[in-house]
Amino acid sequence: MKIVVVMNPKGGVGKSTLSTQIAGYYANQGHGVILGDADVQESAKNWLRVRPATVARIQTWDLPADLAISATAPQGVSHVVIDTAGSVHGWRMERLIERAHKIVIPVQPSTFDMQATRAFFIQLREHFGRNDHMLGAVGMRVVPRTISARHLEAFMTELHIPVRGMLRDTQNYVQFAAHGLSFFDVTAARYAQDLDQWKPICRWLDH
Repeated sequence: MKIVVVMNPKGGVGKSTLSTQIAGYYANQGHGVILGDADVQESAKNWLRVRPATVARIQTWDLPADLAISATAPQGVSHVVIDTAGSVHGWRMERLIERAHKIVIPVQPSTFDMQATRAFFIQLREHFGRNDHMLGAVGMRVVPRTISARHLEAFMTELHIPVRGMLRDTQNYVQFAAHGLSFFDVTAARYAQDLDQWKPICRWLDH
């Protein structure tokens, strides 16, 4: 079983956006998927509540946030995606790191966001050492070829955290969130630009 944890101790950086998109990707690959919600705000659960029955099925645990951190997946599930709280720390963070096969870290290209997560990135690097394949930062709401985008890449390079992809700022994510959908549930041609940005992220997730 593969467990993907989407984590960043800073709130509002796009964890639920990434979690739901990744769950949608795996489900549309034909995998049995659980989207675990370890955040008391329950954004991932709310996304699942409005997800149409006509698209690829994604399950969840009907559990409080703390129990979702260590819950066991039922038979038939091959991929678990865990959406975490912005306040995650201590034993909760340690348990999630221990379980994860992949840790996805959303980061926005702002000085405040990057500096607020520096200690977290250092902790991950100390835990995983040179196992780069397990860690991946994803730039959120990034405008390509801008100073802020270059600063984000330089920051990740300094901390030896691989950047797996950069996602643009688009209302498509907001619209999909409102309807329980991902880019992988819809006609590809209409969203080609966004799906192209997901290709390197998906290749890493499948590795």
